Amino acid sequence: MADATGPDVPSSDFDLALLTDTGTNRPDNEDACGHFIEGSRTALFAVADGIGGYEGGEVASRMAVDITLEAYRESPAAWGPGKRLQRAAQRANIEIHNRAIAVPELRRMGTTLTAVAVEAGMLYAAHVGDCRLYLARRGRLTQITKDHTVVGERVRMGLMSAARARSHPERSVLNRSLGHELIVSVDRISMPLVRGDRLLLCSDGLYGVLEEREMEQLLRTEEAAAACSALIAAANARGTADNLSAAVFVMRADTGHSEAGGAGGWRARCARWFGRRA
Repeated sequence: MADATGPDVPSSDFDLALLTDTGTNRPDNEDACGHFIEGSRTALFAVADGIGGYEGGEVASRMAVDITLEAYRESPAAWGPGKRLQRAAQRANIEIHNRAIAVPELRRMGTTLTAVAVEAGMLYAAHVGDCRLYLARRGRLTQITKDHTVVGERVRMGLMSAARARSHPERSVLNRSLGHELIVSVDRISMPLVRGDRLLLCSDGLYGVLEEREMEQLLRTEEAAAACSALIAAANARGTADNLSAAVFVMRADTGHSEAGGAGGWRARCARWFGRRA
């Protein structure tokens, strides 16, 4: 069963929609997603994919999203979106870790989390795990986050091809997640957006069965909600065995930024930071 959510406040600056679904092969949904609209020019949205079995995974992912949104809301705006997101993700990690210690039935629980804030045309993200953030611009889909997985690390080291990684039996084995340690390393990302940019934040139940070219084509749908529905439907039609979630953000306003400072420049910085080929 799908669960959709969208912005609380209409905005001419952006369009945002989120959708999560159990998929075709599972009775319960260990994914979670949520959003917070802070004024007409600012949106926060997050996707988490729980681990540790149904009960633990569902609890961990829901906690990750809810605590991140709450902590961001309660933090001083003067900190700026980047610091607010990083602190919010750390708070979510600590609370999940403490809950797992306190409740024996939940001791193995953990979750991925990717949270994105867009404020005045700037993107800020906090990322742990293997949910992915993509940027669609001028017919090209670019992965912005890196996968914190054993297989993802092998690909970045040149020990495995990306094509082989897609079908590797250990492709979902995480080497970083929320809840397993008291302190977690959170990737922080920032980059400018331009008018017409589309962001896709999704769990591996979606990108594991759809090629990037397919996702880019489905993102061309005019409305964010329609794009979410089309992505989820396409993945389910492909027979995804996992839960799946998608959040689509469309930048409708003129941001004042140029494309030169966007994806191309960001990819060069990404190559330096993560050792990825730009």
